[in-house]
Amino acid sequence: MDFDLEFWLLTATVVSGIIWLLYVMFNRGKSPEEEPILVEYARSFFPVLLAVLVLRSFVMEPFRIPSGSMLPTLEIGDFILVNKYAYGVRLPVLHTKILETGSPQRGDVVVFRYPVDPTKDYIKRLVGVPGDKVEWNNKTLKVNGVELNRTLAGDYVVADQRGSIKTTRLVEDLLGVKHDILVVPNTGGTSGSIEVPEGHYFMMGDNRDMSNDSRAWKLVPEANIVGKATYVWMHWNFSGDGVNFSRIGTSIDKN
Repeated sequence: MDFDLEFWLLTATVVSGIIWLLYVMFNRGKSPEEEPILVEYARSFFPVLLAVLVLRSFVMEPFRIPSGSMLPTLEIGDFILVNKYAYGVRLPVLHTKILETGSPQRGDVVVFRYPVDPTKDYIKRLVGVPGDKVEWNNKTLKVNGVELNRTLAGDYVVADQRGSIKTTRLVEDLLGVKHDILVVPNTGGTSGSIEVPEGHYFMMGDNRDMSNDSRAWKLVPEANIVGKATYVWMHWNFSGDGVNFSRIGTSIDKN
């Protein structure tokens, strides 16, 4: 169990609800009297907290992109909405799935709890689903023996915490899902292969040479999946380009 914002939101909702309920129960049938301030606060905040908890746990949750690992799809400072019910309805805090609504698909941009440290949320593109064989060798990528086709889309300058780096922008065809990626020309990379077992997923950042992903820490268990990234609802890079209204409404969905 993680003592994160979701935990404290649930705790506050339950506590305020219990305070209000107990006051109503023990004062039923009695003449009206002025509510204690604690009860007044509980009665006022409970419906608000409950609404936020339900929306955040079962419908949509906002996230902020802190790094450049998903460039050019997602920029540092993007605030995104994550669909929490796309891959199943889960209980808050416990993360136990109580209703199946769908499963992650190859090409989706997915938010998940980092397998090495589940208190951290990561966002990557789903490259390998259960049953896939994924092979990578420096700049090339194969899924089920098929080398992914890429076409040149020009240069792209990455400006992140490490400064400015000139990269090459490519359009990658992930077995029918086209999306942009970045690679750093004239540099080496890692190589390896993995077969994705049932209940696990292989994730990669679109900024291929500057992403900490499944090539390093392997697979994401299904239980760690948080939801599907859908839209950018705000962009505010505090130490970069500031507020960029042109990013608002940008769809993250696969083509």
